Amino acid sequence: MSGRPEPLFPLFAGLETLPGVGPKTARLMAQLDIAAPRDLLFSLPYAVVDRRRRASLRGAELPAVLTVEVTVGAHRPPRSKGGAYRIHVEDAESDFQLVFFHARADYLKRLLPVGARRLVSGRVELFDGMAQMVHPDHVVAPEEAGEIPEFEPVYPLTQGVSQKVMFKAVRAALERVPALAEWIDAAQKRKYAWPDWAAAMAQAHAPEGLDDISPAAPARARLAYDELMAHQLTLALARKRERKARGIVSRATGLLQRRVIAQLPYDMTGAQARAIEEIAADMAAPERMNRLLQGDVGAGKTLVAFLALLVAVEAGGQGVMMAPTEILARQHLEGLRPLAEEAGVVLELLTGRDKGAERRAKLAALAAGKIQILVGTHAVFQADVTFRDLRLAIVDEQHRFGVRQRKELAEKGLGADVLVMTATPIPRSLALAQYGDMDVSVLDEKPPGRQPVRTAVVSTERMDEVVGHLRSAIAEGRQCYWVCPLVDESELTDLTAAEDRFRRLRAILGEAAVGLVHGQMPPAEKDAAMADFIAGRSQVLVATTVIEVGVNVPNASIMVIERAETFGLAQLHQLRGRVGRGTAASTCLLMYRPPLSEGGRRRLEVLRETEDGFVIAETDLQMRGAGDVIGTAQSGLPRFRIADLERQAGLMAEAQSDARALLAADPELSSERGRAARMLLWLMRQDEAIRLISVG
Repeated sequence: MSGRPEPLFPLFAGLETLPGVGPKTARLMAQLDIAAPRDLLFSLPYAVVDRRRRASLRGAELPAVLTVEVTVGAHRPPRSKGGAYRIHVEDAESDFQLVFFHARADYLKRLLPVGARRLVSGRVELFDGMAQMVHPDHVVAPEEAGEIPEFEPVYPLTQGVSQKVMFKAVRAALERVPALAEWIDAAQKRKYAWPDWAAAMAQAHAPEGLDDISPAAPARARLAYDELMAHQLTLALARKRERKARGIVSRATGLLQRRVIAQLPYDMTGAQARAIEEIAADMAAPERMNRLLQGDVGAGKTLVAFLALLVAVEAGGQGVMMAPTEILARQHLEGLRPLAEEAGVVLELLTGRDKGAERRAKLAALAAGKIQILVGTHAVFQADVTFRDLRLAIVDEQHRFGVRQRKELAEKGLGADVLVMTATPIPRSLALAQYGDMDVSVLDEKPPGRQPVRTAVVSTERMDEVVGHLRSAIAEGRQCYWVCPLVDESELTDLTAAEDRFRRLRAILGEAAVGLVHGQMPPAEKDAAMADFIAGRSQVLVATTVIEVGVNVPNASIMVIERAETFGLAQLHQLRGRVGRGTAASTCLLMYRPPLSEGGRRRLEVLRETEDGFVIAETDLQMRGAGDVIGTAQSGLPRFRIADLERQAGLMAEAQSDARALLAADPELSSERGRAARMLLWLMRQDEAIRLISVG
């Protein structure tokens, strides 16, 4: 598998090898991410123009794009500079005008000589009762009529590249399409009546109507599946390699787990029990675990995580739990400490703040195995941190923790199992795209005793009323978060929004009652303000969105979100999840500034109607699209040119099971279909996957 297979050479040649594409056009096309003929093939038309010939304009409903043969009549140059140049023409049954602006007379006389026959195609509109075709898209002699396709595909363009140039370049690229062996499973291909790859390419670029450009059109669906399949094959190869890296067998005795479970004030949910079983089974297997624990707000991830850490301890090893920030690491510590006391295990915290003798003592205890469970920030990665026997690493991934850190962590314990936790419910199609190399456990039930949060939507015009309610709630000893919007990207305006609100609330509620946290504060001040709120020394915490992640204050039962319409759905759901953690009935107030846009109104309604994070995530995906939901740039989500994750979620799931099945049956991809699949990986530029096979 040394280099790209020969049948693909023509598709990966320079763009300048195509007729009509010079160095300048090639540079412009690069802005559309088109670097080779292959990329042109994957830039499908997004619309289609019907240019079928008619005998005459008569009877056509205007405005419309029409194609007719005409006899050229008189030319009428513009009367004043910048005016319209008009040419009278007649078709079989009517007459109309061709209109040009800023055109040179000598050019038009050559293009449309008086008395000649020409085929013209373009948009015709009525103007003062006269039909006009302004700047026809095509003007050709009748013998060259073949140059105008009956159905013309419309391509995405960039400045300086016209439809004509794109059309011609794509046609030339299509002539280079090789016949390739089929990589799709035969039964699946029959089920959907999908064409072969080459035929699908030809059809996708020759749509004959709107149905042909919908994602459901067989040619398009097949090409989308090819992309998803290549992506899932890459993930499956990575997963296979991860699993091949010998893991450590960690068998649970159940001894410590039973102590903790016996002391719980309520029963575990079915989802929690199922997740811990899946995790324990993975940890007992010889391969390395690479599992995602996906749980909605308040679904009880902490307990599952702790029981997983106990499996490592029961098996005689150590476990580590990582958080992206110091505040969160401390919270994990607070959350786990009572459980650790029940189980009788030694739990410690390691952050960047540990210095000198104290740090050295912790590192010595860790290396000797005296600390059984370590909670920490990325300080755990430093070279001098060594474990005696690390079995499990849990990463609390608030999208800030990449694949690289997961690997570094696993290297600390050669073969340690990895569990990634995320509190963001992710729609299934995106979970497969982003975490397709992992196995997934989902916590989709709420533990008993969690109070539902009442959500209300109010206009900012009722601000005084809201503050009044707040005052009486505080008098009853309740606490409140007040989240200010990130007005725009510049930190300064956010600051003024948060600081203004802070000053106003202090004036009404009293100096000591209100704290402030925002992104620009020195960490020590931020921690102090958080600590005051957690300890109940302040009653209201005014914050920008720094509090969305993981903060746990059971006594806080009110969440006010100002300008809620400017936040994303997932973010609002996460923020709301900060209340409803104690025994008091909780409220979330979504304040909006009227008038609301249609999308803004729908977002707030969805939140008012449901607390199910998965329902919210699916709605978010439909409303915003995949790239926005997880922020494509930093998410590691692949950019698909044809596949549409919102509308083709089902295909993604099929591609995953298909890719895993193919590799299970043919690990070296050496069968006929396996070799075809290698060709697919080359075609889709999955160089990493190809490296994995060749190293394989």
